[in-house]
Amino acid sequence: MATRIEHLVTSGQFSLDGGTWDVDNNVWIVGDDHEAIVIDAAHDADAIAEAVGNRRLTAIVCTHAHNDHIDAAPALAERTGATIWLHHDDLPLWKQTHPDREPDAWLVDGQTIEAGGADLRVVHTPGHAPGAVCLYDPGLGTVFTGDTLFQGGPGATGRSFSHFPTIIDSIRDRLLTLPPGTTVRTGHGDTTTIGAEAPHLEEWITRGH
Repeated sequence: MATRIEHLVTSGQFSLDGGTWDVDNNVWIVGDDHEAIVIDAAHDADAIAEAVGNRRLTAIVCTHAHNDHIDAAPALAERTGATIWLHHDDLPLWKQTHPDREPDAWLVDGQTIEAGGADLRVVHTPGHAPGAVCLYDPGLGTVFTGDTLFQGGPGATGRSFSHFPTIIDSIRDRLLTLPPGTTVRTGHGDTTTIGAEAPHLEEWITRGH
């Protein structure tokens, strides 16, 4: 049974530090015909559930706890019985959106989450948020980077709980060491590759300071 990656774009709002912005989010569904994992349940539990269909949803993995990446997670979990996973360092951010509902399980650097033939290795990449993680599957040649790495540079670090030198360290040490052909599937916007982004690290550092 072939493992596949499906892509859904959902729209809503991102709110932090008293500001609110309209955003489009990438939702990734990884699995086969029988079971699947959702990466970042953003905005629309109904649309995500429809995309999963009659497959067993085993996990909802949150790359970080900004509200636009987790707002639909509890509703999707309630509907499907899936486990919500988050890195513990992002619990303060999570509680801003879901004060009465904690995640079901904690992501730990180096662990592997399996479903539908996928083996997603958790890579802790703080900077955009303290508990930000990426999910790397060598067999699929893909890393899901949330808001840590985009086409054209690192995720934003201008708001609470974020730190520019930390995200640069995470990208340099944890992501740019992956094979150059690795596809980078991001939290917003277009897909890229490790090889396309790696040459620009020094530019980002100069731009960011």
